[in-house]
Amino acid sequence: MPVLIPMDQLSPPALLGVIDAFILREGTDYGQTDYSLEEKRSKVLAQLQSGEARIVYHPENEHIDITLTKD
Repeated sequence: MPVLIPMDQLSPPALLGVIDAFILREGTDYGQTDYSLEEKRSKVLAQLQSGEARIVYHPENEHIDITLTKD
């Protein structure tokens, strides 16, 4: 069963690592515009801070991911 991880429970380097892994994963789509790594990081961080996205840990395969929340 997936476990939600509050972003404030991660150290800054760990949070950055999770965000970077999400950004650099093949298939992550940011639309027609090219963004720098810093811009992508800021966008994902803002989504996490607003609750639009969340960090999810899957203990069965020890995978951590960022997912969009559903309304």
